[in-house]
Amino acid sequence: MTNQQKLKKLFSLLDEIGVYRRTIGKLNFDQSCSCPEEGMAQAGADMAALSKTLFKLTHAKRFVKLIYELHEDDEGLTEVQKKTVEHLYDNFEKSKNITPDFAYEMNLVFNGAYGEWLTAKRQNDFSKYAPTFQRLIDITRREIDLRDRKYPTYYTALLDDYEKGNTEETLDAFFSSLKERIVPLLDRIVREGKPIREDFLTRPVAITRQEAFSRYLMTLEGLRESASVLATSEHPFTTNFGPCDVRVTTHYYEENFISNIFSTLHEGGHAMFMQNEPDEVYENHASDSMSNAMHETISRFYENIIGRSEAFVSFIAPKLRELSGGVFDDISDRELYEAVNIARPSLIRTESDELSYSLHILIRYEIEKAFMNGTVTAREIPALWKAKYREYLGIDVPDDASGALQDVHWTGMFGYFPSYALGNAYGAQILHTMEKEFDVFADVRKGDLTRIAAWLKERVFATASLMTPDEWIRHITGESLSVDYYLDYLEKKYKAIYGLN
Repeated sequence: MTNQQKLKKLFSLLDEIGVYRRTIGKLNFDQSCSCPEEGMAQAGADMAALSKTLFKLTHAKRFVKLIYELHEDDEGLTEVQKKTVEHLYDNFEKSKNITPDFAYEMNLVFNGAYGEWLTAKRQNDFSKYAPTFQRLIDITRREIDLRDRKYPTYYTALLDDYEKGNTEETLDAFFSSLKERIVPLLDRIVREGKPIREDFLTRPVAITRQEAFSRYLMTLEGLRESASVLATSEHPFTTNFGPCDVRVTTHYYEENFISNIFSTLHEGGHAMFMQNEPDEVYENHASDSMSNAMHETISRFYENIIGRSEAFVSFIAPKLRELSGGVFDDISDRELYEAVNIARPSLIRTESDELSYSLHILIRYEIEKAFMNGTVTAREIPALWKAKYREYLGIDVPDDASGALQDVHWTGMFGYFPSYALGNAYGAQILHTMEKEFDVFADVRKGDLTRIAAWLKERVFATASLMTPDEWIRHITGESLSVDYYLDYLEKKYKAIYGLN
């Protein structure tokens, strides 16, 4: 049998596996967006049952045999096909010692965690979620213990899952650089910055009007409306079932209209990535194999670098006035720009300003290290959370809902949070490169993001699933990640907003 014949058989199995993955994903989407509270447990059980079949398919002898044979001898395969085999091999090597029973146990714990978290958040009581949280920690460690490859710590293993090549040591240095320049600048803004008008930020805007504005923003970004869906969830997210079925969620607050604006731009950035990988990547089952920081690069790029720029705010301001029904007719473009960029310590990560955002990520990074590496238990997390917010942001956390229960990520995605901060840094470095080739913000000021999208499609989206993070950023910019581009960008922007020399 030739390698192409083996690949054809492998792809036939992947087609069947894909059906199960998409079905589980759609159940998960339903659980997050429309499932009644009393139905959460059943939804979790259904996903676990389907995952049991999926596990059998991905660990079947004929499937594994094809992966190993093609990994050992890839002659005649295209570069994309070689990457597909490499991804499959790496993933199987991590899971090959997991038994079907243990896989089912994990799926029950993870799929049930969302409902438990949601109930605890609504009741504002972390103690209701702590037992589930501890089970998540324990079962994650058990899964890592089963791997042949051994890591210095549990958390380093998770970092390598999400951001291949990163370790606690490299991220400690990364966050130290951020803290060294962000904390003094934030402190200076609080002490010396000019006052910024913000009274209008809590003016009520009807949810129906906000939804119309969200659809307008997604169109501006360049999303194909016929291949995307906009829904609502407790915590905004984006998922995809191929380039023709991308699902974006947001969360509306009648008296906080800017929350939805930047959630939509953020999630729309993820959707742009999902809709624009090359056909060859999708057709060869290699899509969506990039690191999470690569994905967050684009969501943060559209949310902040584009979305919070003076050029973009000036462009959308007239449409905002129109769709809000005249609520903001007395607000100038400059006042709106300054208000959506107010920098101050705050409680909620997703509502935080661009400058202090990475401090929220630093807090979660340090807490994740602590509970995954066993220096604190789940029940100790709220107290540690409060201490970190006091240490880094100088604010008191009043309750669990706005504290350790605010993020959905800790229903099982341990190790994800650093991806946001890395994405911020990648995005600024990419902007620096893009601006060498054309006037980015001249286009933005006209509301024309097509050249930006085309540049990203060619330079960023096309290679993400085929490269490691370092290979990818070097391919785009000609150098490895440098946090200085991001820090220089922040300092220039915020000193200008606040009138600091």
